[in-house]
Amino acid sequence: MAGPVSPLAPAAFPALPEIAGLRFASLAAGVRYANRTDVMLAELAEGSAVAGVFTRSSTRSAPVRDCEAKIGTQTSRAAFLVNSGNSNAFTGAAGERSVAEICAAVAQATGIDADRVYTSSTGVIGEPLPHERIVAKLGELNAALDPSGIEGAARAIMTTDTFPKGATETVEIGGREVKIVGIAKGSGMIAPDMATMLVYIFTDAKHDQPALQSLLREITDRTFNCITVDSDTSTSDTLLMAATGASGVDATGNSDFAAGLERVMLDLAHQVVRDGEGATKFVEIRVTGAASDADARKVAMATANSPLVKTAIAGEDPNWGRVVMAVGKSGAEADRDRLSIRFGDLLVAEKGWVSPSYSEEKAAAYMKGDEIVIAVDLGLGTGEAVAWTCDLTHRYIEINADYRS
Repeated sequence: MAGPVSPLAPAAFPALPEIAGLRFASLAAGVRYANRTDVMLAELAEGSAVAGVFTRSSTRSAPVRDCEAKIGTQTSRAAFLVNSGNSNAFTGAAGERSVAEICAAVAQATGIDADRVYTSSTGVIGEPLPHERIVAKLGELNAALDPSGIEGAARAIMTTDTFPKGATETVEIGGREVKIVGIAKGSGMIAPDMATMLVYIFTDAKHDQPALQSLLREITDRTFNCITVDSDTSTSDTLLMAATGASGVDATGNSDFAAGLERVMLDLAHQVVRDGEGATKFVEIRVTGAASDADARKVAMATANSPLVKTAIAGEDPNWGRVVMAVGKSGAEADRDRLSIRFGDLLVAEKGWVSPSYSEEKAAAYMKGDEIVIAVDLGLGTGEAVAWTCDLTHRYIEINADYRS
């Protein structure tokens, strides 16, 4: 773990309900560090549908490429095997062999077809994965599978995370309840181009696989694809979702289920930002009045990714000139004299100049909070977007300068 727990962390890991048709196990395999829980296995019952969204990095890892090839419409038993400490990325043919060996060993231990074993790896890039250490533990993992083991699984997938991340929702469909739970890891190298880092979501609802795949991708664009910690996209970003169908309730096309799923995904996305390496502030960037939604997104992400904006926030400095800079560099259509900027409820700038009502004292006081909202209105149209980020502190440098030691 990366030192003290983030000051933005929730009070405790949430109480997540058991999902019928789902069991977990986790243990220490010594992938990189001794005596650290670093492998988790999730077993999914017969009839489970699996959907996934993955990084579009051109240097994506061997596990990502294998998962991409396996996602399909089949509904049957399945397994997720995840390790931390080593990302098995940029490892060439050796990385592919590691994935094949792990999948074959999971299949032998569980009786699940190797084509339904989905692996993920997170950690250091460019070092061969010592997969034999994982393989040696698969019998023990299989024997330890338990419906209540999700918190252990959430801890096993952590790298520089300072707290395990979980979220849940219960949705009523036709008078019957279905449950959704999710876990995630992510702290640095966060600027998703699909989902973020590693995320695993499970439901006891029944769901058509193609429709679930479409829904997952759609919600990803409004949640995980709207967060950033440091503008860097991982080689290993993976979001897998499984619908076991064990409740007997079909959620395909149900709007309440979709809304519940989005709440779980947004909760997890926000937790990743709150655990941003060295973060002390949770920041929301709201953009309105753009010529298009695409332009609004450009402004939101340019502001959220700006080291100058993020360091000003870390220093509790209401330096709105840095927001003006970010708007200008974003590539979006903008007009100086129509632009307005707010920090929280405080109007900072408008009509090409500082607002007559602006108070530096009030703005400085606002910046001392641990949750900051920066609102930009371009005054050009109806386009809008939102992004979530954190501040940039000395601690980020310390964590990443020492990452491999």
